[in-house]
Amino acid sequence: MEMRERILEVTRNLTIERGVVPSLNAVADAAGVSKGGLIHHFPTRAALVDGLARQALEQVDRAMSAAAGEGRAASAWLRLSVPEGDDLDLFRAMAVAHRAMESPGDETIAAATEAAERWERLIADEVGDPVRARIIRLVGDGLAFNAFAGTDAAPAGDLDRLERSLLGEPTAAGRE
Repeated sequence: MEMRERILEVTRNLTIERGVVPSLNAVADAAGVSKGGLIHHFPTRAALVDGLARQALEQVDRAMSAAAGEGRAASAWLRLSVPEGDDLDLFRAMAVAHRAMESPGDETIAAATEAAERWERLIADEVGDPVRARIIRLVGDGLAFNAFAGTDAAPAGDLDRLERSLLGEPTAAGRE
């Protein structure tokens, strides 16, 4: 595993464990690298948060591309919008850290915006209607917001019904 990925993995694990993005010193110690080695890849804590965010964007990109190849981008988007367990803990901690940074990564925000537009295009290609795709993306955004806020959780049955309502077809994930 490349050093940068190892540092991000350690940071992810520490963030989930502690509920906050750790200090550079804590990451260097846990990763078994010198602080200089860490700073070579991530010069600030903000850069570390941006690294985690970009890694998450890449993971969603891979999942959305694979789902689009199977004709289920809209369904995948809705399901990816309801993170659970470690993923939810990580995203909550990253959101807090990102808001606390003096200069949140404008490049990362731009990358997230571009990614959302890309994912919406995948959904539009599938459903054949850009307005419907926008609605599906925004519903997913709302599901994610509620998951982060800890309100209005979407149990699998509710998510199945929501998906059927938006997509007009049964889901592979679960039938009632």
